[in-house]
Amino acid sequence: MPPRSFMGLTGRPLSLAVSTVCTTGFLLFGYDQGVMSGIITGAAFNDVFTATKDNPTMQGFVTAIYEIGCLAGAVFILSYGDHLGRRRAMITGGTVMILGVIVQVSAIAGSNPLPQFIIGRVITGIGNGINTSSIPVYQSECSRTSNRGLLICIEGGVIAFGTLIAYWVDFGASYGPPDLTWRFPIAFQTVFALVVAIGPIWLPESPRWLLSRERYEEGEIVIAALRGLEVEDRETQLQKAIIIESIQASEHAGHGNSFRALFTGGKQQHFRRMLLGASSQLMQQVGGCNAVIYYFPILFEESIGQTRQVSLILGGVNMVVYACFATVSWFIIERAGRRKIFLWGTVGQCLSMVITFACLIPGTPQAAKGAAVGLFTYIASFGASWLPLPWLYPAEINPIKTRAKANAVSTCTNWLFNFLIVMITPIMIDNIKWGTYLFFAIVNACFIPIIYIFYPETANRSLEEIDLIFAKGFLEKKSYVLAAKQMPFLSDEEIEAKAIDFGFVDKDEEARINEKDGAEVMVPNDTA
Repeated sequence: MPPRSFMGLTGRPLSLAVSTVCTTGFLLFGYDQGVMSGIITGAAFNDVFTATKDNPTMQGFVTAIYEIGCLAGAVFILSYGDHLGRRRAMITGGTVMILGVIVQVSAIAGSNPLPQFIIGRVITGIGNGINTSSIPVYQSECSRTSNRGLLICIEGGVIAFGTLIAYWVDFGASYGPPDLTWRFPIAFQTVFALVVAIGPIWLPESPRWLLSRERYEEGEIVIAALRGLEVEDRETQLQKAIIIESIQASEHAGHGNSFRALFTGGKQQHFRRMLLGASSQLMQQVGGCNAVIYYFPILFEESIGQTRQVSLILGGVNMVVYACFATVSWFIIERAGRRKIFLWGTVGQCLSMVITFACLIPGTPQAAKGAAVGLFTYIASFGASWLPLPWLYPAEINPIKTRAKANAVSTCTNWLFNFLIVMITPIMIDNIKWGTYLFFAIVNACFIPIIYIFYPETANRSLEEIDLIFAKGFLEKKSYVLAAKQMPFLSDEEIEAKAIDFGFVDKDEEARINEKDGAEVMVPNDTA
């Protein structure tokens, strides 16, 4: 029986369609992150929203309130993500973002428009929080082991491309009529949001989510479709059995997914794995990325003495560098592995911050040019490492029982500390000047031992194989980093055998499922 198709696609084309929709979601994320930077200080915007005119505090609040919306969206997925499923969460997130955009661009001067605009920013943020909590999980659960890291790194990398598009759309719109200068850049993001809201309607649900809800027939149909195989094919059935064993190992039977599971240990190490994922998002934010993006145009305008127009163009060049280096991880993620990229990226960020604060100490325009070099090398190091990896690591390090909730916790951590850094960076720069960058240099240096000691390598491992790494470390009472190094790469058959060795498989449950599958004579084969 041939595999069922979705959108008329199976196998590699279907996987490409899944990746396209997921990547568009993160392109939207990057665009929405960057769009306000070019319009918040513009005359046309401030003429409509008069409270923001010459008021850096209000400008900062209008920009940063978006992060609060994103945090709320992540909390929503933390609470309801497992019930909704991956597809419906993405559809919800894209739709909410479109509603938020409509609220923002429909604000009219003279009718107290600022509260309406702020509400629209929060609504858009909620949609983005839903998307960023759901998309990496959906992508990881629909991907093959060989390309999972690449696909999610591409998603993380296109954040930079979204920011780049937003920066130059803002720049181009600034030459248009007053309403165009701010309404068009904000409205343009609906192009990406429509793809995220409509595309998943015709895509398959995550096979791991379906199997975790005991929807076994649908789960094997999706596995077969994503691999371009027949449902009865041995590889389809083996992959299904491995996923079910992983679910059983997490004591997950469709409706028993409790918050309490996030704080448990044992062979699955739910709590440790949640902390590993969340810590990567925390370190991404407190490493200083927003300080660099915030201060770059100010450095050129105030310290080096360039005009605002030249400073904006140089800021755009910085975004081009950011986007280019964001592609580096795409080519090395599976060969170099997660740990090495984390470590080398951290070293690059630390040294860049050292260059920046050292060159700002003299306080001269000439020395400040050296600081600009430091900011360029920082954004290059960040783009190649810490931009994409914190979106990949939580999605793959957590087991199926807690994956959605733990990934949502990681995303909540990102938005919480994003908001914190955005709010305190201007205060730090105003009060301690170059000491801000000394602070971030020290913080980055502290990351190195944490990553080296606690972060196990997950490259070229299936999601179920990662479960075995933690079981091995727990049962043999050894470092999980060491367990990952010592465990050989396993075939599907070997993973199934190892799961039995580690006591993951409930024989009665396995027999019941197999008996149920054997009773299913026909499988629907219509085209979705």
